[in-house]
Amino acid sequence: MIRVLVVDDDFMVAKVHSGYVSKTAGFTVAGVARTGAEALRLIGDLQPDLVLLDIYLPDLDGLTVLRGIRETAEATDVIVISAADDVNTIRTAMRGGVLHYLIKPFTYGALYDQLQHFAALHTKLGEISHAAQSDVDQVFAGRPRSALTLPKGLTAQTAHLVETVLRTTDSDLSAQECADATALSRVSARRYLEHFAETGSAEVRLRYGGTGRPERRYRWVGA
Repeated sequence: MIRVLVVDDDFMVAKVHSGYVSKTAGFTVAGVARTGAEALRLIGDLQPDLVLLDIYLPDLDGLTVLRGIRETAEATDVIVISAADDVNTIRTAMRGGVLHYLIKPFTYGALYDQLQHFAALHTKLGEISHAAQSDVDQVFAGRPRSALTLPKGLTAQTAHLVETVLRTTDSDLSAQECADATALSRVSARRYLEHFAETGSAEVRLRYGGTGRPERRYRWVGA
């Protein structure tokens, strides 16, 4: 199992990201840190394979934590997950050797792709002691592009909630049924459902009744 430390000062965001990691085959959450100092302490204690690192922390910023990781934990890799979208921060993170940089909010699919890429590299490098050029080319090949970020007005936490309802329902759902299951308004539930349909994570079936427009019903088909 690939052991992951989740670092985020927001309790609910850390819970969502931990849930994403836990439901990805081959990965487990080794721990959760809410501050930079706690992150550095847990990295020293737990020696995780991968850190999901926020930039905005209440004490040390994520870039300072990244420098600390590079000085003390050479075997730990880092993926930044942050709302910080300024170029200087992204450039500094890249120079610090992060594997990828995901800008919040994002869907589970975006993180899933990066975790799978990391797992492939982890396996490949663990199988060889000396690399041929073909091995090096494979390791440094283009990383998967992140899935599209959420449209304005949608949040990762609510998207995860709607996704969970879709995944755990045996049949398809209408927007009203989804709203009832998530305590959202019908309008809000439909926005998330339509987003998943537009990005290919859900499929839509029309159910025709006696009168009026056909009812749109949604079923999860994503990874």
